[in-house]
Amino acid sequence: MKNIINWKLFIILTVVCVITSFMVIPYTQALTSSDIEFTPLMLILTGAQNLVVFSIAVFCGLFFSQKVGLGLPILEGALNGEKKGRQFLSILLPSILLGILPGVLIVIFSMGFDVLIPEFQALDISIPVWKAVLASFYGGIGEEVLLRLFLVSLFVWLTSLIMKTKDGRPTGFGICLAIIISAIVFGLGHLPATAYIVPLTQIVIIRALVLNGIGGIIFGLLYWKKGLESAIIAHFTADIVLHVVTPLVTPLVSPLVTPYVEPLMESLFNVI
Repeated sequence: MKNIINWKLFIILTVVCVITSFMVIPYTQALTSSDIEFTPLMLILTGAQNLVVFSIAVFCGLFFSQKVGLGLPILEGALNGEKKGRQFLSILLPSILLGILPGVLIVIFSMGFDVLIPEFQALDISIPVWKAVLASFYGGIGEEVLLRLFLVSLFVWLTSLIMKTKDGRPTGFGICLAIIISAIVFGLGHLPATAYIVPLTQIVIIRALVLNGIGGIIFGLLYWKKGLESAIIAHFTADIVLHVVTPLVTPLVSPLVTPYVEPLMESLFNVI
């Protein structure tokens, strides 16, 4: 009898996701200026909650992804005894470059949005590098499992119930629609954390949707074309650019760039 899903892959992904959910805690506390101390009981309850959430997400993600031809081809092949080293190396550099791209684009667009949002300009949040690096693992692995493996696979499966190719596979339009919807969910998912920093005005919500949507679409396309491993690498790289590299470089570059960027962005948004 054929297994419903690859149970080895299920266990690996679930355990890794739960671990990364703990790794993001120091960053979240620094970002929200929270002074909550996590007692052993709180850590156990947090771990149990994340275990339930990720168990469901991973199971459903693996179930729906195999139905629509998506998934983790490299890791799944390796678990089946196949040699996947060359395939991994073939996606490594392109995935890194396609992770740097949204990272840079998000930085540029955020500068434009922050012209219209004084609260962001006034923020002085200094987060240690080690906390940002740990958080990047959650973004790369945990969020990709939730948003690409689970949500994109689910939405692709749902669209395939309505529109299919002649050989019964999901259409390109249906997959692109699923990627866009998941990117919107990705943006909305960042609003609770944003609400701890600034009030959720209309422009703040648009900012979250645009900035996170950039990454969501690129990571979704990589998931479709190369597999979840590629999306994970790209997302992790983008988070390193945003949370590690940008804070280090900004103090040096901002005084040189801001006098030119702010008038340009203000003129652009006035036209729009």
